[in-house]
Amino acid sequence: MQIAAIQMVSGARLDDNLQAAAELLAQAAHQGAELALLPEYFCCMGLRDTDKLAIQEPFGSASSGPIQDFLAAQARTLGIWIVGGTLPLASARADKVYNSSLAFDPQGRCVARYDKVHLFRFDNGREAYDESRVLLPGAQPVVFDLPARNGHCWRVGLSVCYDLRFAELYRAYAAQGADLLLVPSAFTYTTGQAHWELLLRARAVENLCFVAAAAQGGVHANGRHTWGHTMVVDPWGTVLAQQAQEPGVVLADLDAGRLAAVRAQLPALEHRVL
Repeated sequence: MQIAAIQMVSGARLDDNLQAAAELLAQAAHQGAELALLPEYFCCMGLRDTDKLAIQEPFGSASSGPIQDFLAAQARTLGIWIVGGTLPLASARADKVYNSSLAFDPQGRCVARYDKVHLFRFDNGREAYDESRVLLPGAQPVVFDLPARNGHCWRVGLSVCYDLRFAELYRAYAAQGADLLLVPSAFTYTTGQAHWELLLRARAVENLCFVAAAAQGGVHANGRHTWGHTMVVDPWGTVLAQQAQEPGVVLADLDAGRLAAVRAQLPALEHRVL
C-alpha cells in the first residue's frame, strides 16, 4: 500500500489552508496513494491559542462544519483514505476544545476519532507553550482497520505530536495488533531538531510497526518555526522517505511482507515480560 504523509506550513486563514491541503491531497492521489495523512493543525496555525476556539466544530452532526465537510468530500472525490491531521472539536466547555484526528474512508465516512491525549507544555526561557490553556485531553487510544486495494487489512493506531514521547500509548497499540502508527504533528524547531527522528524510529523499532509522521515544516504567520521532516519509517527503523521543510507530499510503499518478515526474524513483541 502506498501512503502519503503531507507536509504543510499552515497559516491563520482557514480557507487558504483548506485550498493548500486540497492541492496536496490531489497530488497524493494522482501519485497513487491509498492513504493520505495531513499534519496537526493543517486547518489553522492561528496567531493566538484562542484562534482554535473560533473555528471549532461539533463532531459528526449533519451540519458539522467546513473542516469535516472538506475532509469527507476530499476522501470521497479522490477515492482515498484520509486522516485529517487535527482540527478543533467542540467540548462541553466554551473555553476549551479537543485537538482531534479524524479518519475518513474513500466513501467519505468518518470511521475513527482520536482526541490528543498528552498536552504539550514547554518553556526554555525563550519559547513557551502550554496547550492546556485551550485544549482538553483525550482519554483513550483508538485503532481502525484499513482494507488496502490488494486485500491486506492494515490495523492503524492514531496519535498526535506530543503523544510521541509516551511509549506506553504505542505499546497499547501494538498489543491491539496495530501495524501502522500515524503521528500528525507540529513539532517546534527546537524540540524537533533534538528528538523528532529519534522518537519516530524508536516507536517503529520497539513496536515492530510502520510509522508515518506528517508535520508542519516552516515559518508560520504567528512567527512559530516548526521542524518539519515529515517521514515514513519501517519496522526496522529505516527511514523510507522524508522531506525537511516546506509543503510537499512524502510517498512510501508499505510492504506487508516486509512487516511479517521482520516480526518473524525478531519476535520481540512475543518476548515481552512486563
